[in-house]
This record gives sequence, structure tokens and C-alpha cells, in this order.
Amino acid sequence: MHAAVLRYRVMAYTTGVLIIVLCFVGIPLQIAGHPQVQQYVGEVHGFLYIVYVIMAFLLALKLRMPLLNWRTLLLLLAGTIPVMTFVVERWMTRRYIAPALAAEAAPASPAGVRS
Repeated sequence: MHAAVLRYRVMAYTTGVLIIVLCFVGIPLQIAGHPQVQQYVGEVHGFLYIVYVIMAFLLALKLRMPLLNWRTLLLLLAGTIPVMTFVVERWMTRRYIAPALAAEAAPASPAGVRS
């Protein structure tokens, strides 16, 4: 579980930073007549967004999230809106990841033993 969470977080932050650079640096420079930043950052973001979607989907499977609901859709589409990956990553950590990691770390008690 830790590896899936780490892969998701790395891709969420990477995708989030790239879309912010694309929207707030690349597009204004393209309007000013310098399309190089938008072209290269856009291509890298497009490729890494696909990787992000795969990592987010794998994490959703590991967390046993329902696949056909608005939460999973929000998780998968977060890389298309600037700043949204950071918001969704924090929300995912509080709602799904932290409880799953805590349950994984808790020792399993034997069937007949009570605490």
C-alpha cells in the first residue's frame, strides 16, 4: 500500500506543478508570441497525466473505492484543473489513505483473544 500511495503522490504533485506552469506561464508566453514553453510543458504534462490517471486508478483499486462514483471521477480528473491535484491529494489522504494505512499497520488480534 505504501508504494501505491507514494507513486500516486509523486504523480499528483508532478502533474499539479506542470499544469500550473502550463496555465500561468506557458499560455501567457504563447499569447506573447513564444510558444516553446507551452509546447514542451504541454507535451510533458499530457504524457505524465496519463501516468497519473493510471497511478490514481491503481490506488483507487487498492483502497477498494467504488469505481463508478463522483469521488473516483474527481480523483482521475484532478490533473486537468490547476491546483486541484493538491486539493484532491489532501482530501484523499484524510478520507481514504490515512485510515487504510492505519488499518494496515494495526496488528491483527487472534480470533478468541479480547483486549
